[in-house]
Amino acid sequence: MTPFVFHTTPSIEFGVGGLNNVGALAKPILGDRVLIVTDPGIAALGLVERTKSILQAANIAVEVFDDVQADPPEQVILDATSQAVQNNCTGIIGLGGGSSLDVAKLVAVLSKRKQCLADIYGVGNVAQGRLPLMLVPTTSGTGSEVTKVSIVTTGASEKMGVVSPVLLPDVALLDPELTYGLPAHITAATGIDAMVHAIEAYASINPNNNPISKGLAVQALQLMLPQVLNAVNDPGDKSARADMMLGSMLAGQAFANSPVAAVHALAYPIGGHFKVPHGLSNALVLPHVLRFNCETAPDVYAELAAQVLPDAKGATGFVDHLAALSAQCGLQQGLREIGIKQDDLPMMARDAMNQTRLLVNNPRPLNETDALAIYKEAF
Repeated sequence: MTPFVFHTTPSIEFGVGGLNNVGALAKPILGDRVLIVTDPGIAALGLVERTKSILQAANIAVEVFDDVQADPPEQVILDATSQAVQNNCTGIIGLGGGSSLDVAKLVAVLSKRKQCLADIYGVGNVAQGRLPLMLVPTTSGTGSEVTKVSIVTTGASEKMGVVSPVLLPDVALLDPELTYGLPAHITAATGIDAMVHAIEAYASINPNNNPISKGLAVQALQLMLPQVLNAVNDPGDKSARADMMLGSMLAGQAFANSPVAAVHALAYPIGGHFKVPHGLSNALVLPHVLRFNCETAPDVYAELAAQVLPDAKGATGFVDHLAALSAQCGLQQGLREIGIKQDDLPMMARDAMNQTRLLVNNPRPLNETDALAIYKEAF
């Protein structure tokens, strides 16, 4: 067996109603003054005030930064960090979807004021500690609560990653109740996103692909494949919500150690240029990238299908099932449906080539011509 390294969040608290314990969990770890990093949508739902009141009951002073945007730009991270520093915060809580969690990770690092954001882009460039950190996801998609990755939009549209075990939080608090009533389109997009994490982690040719990640990816798909439609069609299905949240977390653990590949690389230009949610961007290119890969590397997908979708007929049947599932979830099926024009495709293909960190993990080498062909298939 080849050597590998496996990193994950050291403490994971999972259970319905778990948010009620946030004060007791936070006090000994985060200290007596925390910054909640979240977005306006979560604030509007009342979750921020609820969390704040629980923390205050535990004698923790609370500051709130609620200006996180989807695909967060650098300025959002800098503004949140400034608020944490100015208020002498002793710990950070990320509350929300993947963007809020990603921002919270970087705020925890940058609040130490030893490195600037530009210094830490890339793999392994965080050369300092961070403030104590707790992440509380409110969607079942990114798995950010257990990953050592944070994604930032730099400039107008390009995405950059910070990758370091330092970004793993001290505690991940997963409460399926926070996803009850999540709108169908968000449930669908985040659910497909989580499944992409598991699929790409399993098939990744990264040298650190390992038996733990493969096992977690399989378990994640076994939970999510039967339940995603139930969660989409019934916002209050408690069993489906629990399985999707747990599956998303397991998929996050898998790809945090066996990194994702070309699906994500081709999804990033869609989100960066056209402000399409990340999960939908992944869903739009998923079947087309997998069909491209299956031309030379079908065995890994057939092997995965046998474990998670035994009725599928090999790799082709697996990909066809995923494409059909995306449609059944009500997601758009073509790039033209989200306002992308055919003239945009060459620019997107060029930009996708900048995602070298991801492309090297793909089971089949992919160049700009290949990326353009895939975008045309997805159009």
